[in-house]
Amino acid sequence: MRRFTLQPEQVAGGRVTFDAGESHHLTRVLRLRPGDTVVATDGAGRDYTVRLESLGDAAVGTVIGEAAGVAASPLAITLIQGVPKGDKMEAIVRAVTELGVARVQPALCERTIVRLDAPRWRERARRWQRVAREAAKQCGRAVIPEVEAPRPLGDWLATASVADLHLCLWAGDGAGLSGVLATMSSLRSARVLVGPEGGLGSAEIARARAHGLTVVSLGPRILRTETAGPAIVAILQSRFGDLG
Repeated sequence: MRRFTLQPEQVAGGRVTFDAGESHHLTRVLRLRPGDTVVATDGAGRDYTVRLESLGDAAVGTVIGEAAGVAASPLAITLIQGVPKGDKMEAIVRAVTELGVARVQPALCERTIVRLDAPRWRERARRWQRVAREAAKQCGRAVIPEVEAPRPLGDWLATASVADLHLCLWAGDGAGLSGVLATMSSLRSARVLVGPEGGLGSAEIARARAHGLTVVSLGPRILRTETAGPAIVAILQSRFGDLG
């Protein structure tokens, strides 16, 4: 059955009102009709079976069923991702959403190429959040990860975190990830830092260590930034989460 997304406040009195984007997709792209049935997920863990009543600029339907969506991974991962150039961030957000990441914190690093003012960064964040929303819909995920507005790396490192594991991925002199994970029998939350193109600078690595992050390597090959984040998320989800 076709899946759509909405905000929890769009469900009221047993009725659902879709936003303009989803209404356009329902009406103009799929050309659904009153009486057709779809699934709408609220991004917070609930799925609604909806019978469409009217279509147009704001499609409306009646809830005929409600259930808990696919359970979130038992491992909550926060990815601090150095902002890369071009549309690579969209690819990263899409991949880690499918892999079950809980939160993405875009970081402005020493080697970040793109430089924008605060309003334009907020617009980028809204676009990345839409990518996460579409990826969650595509993969059947009930909870949409939060993609925050970019901030300087130092701000993210200084943000208090109660994660069980704090990692900084680096192609330099880091401990092997497998050796670090071998010491852990269980894990409920993790915070992972990945640099942009060119990696993190030596001062940034020192700052990460000072904030309690363990610097690790994934092995002998140097991974692109758009590969590294999804790779480490997949490894953690496979070992401690719900992947595989």
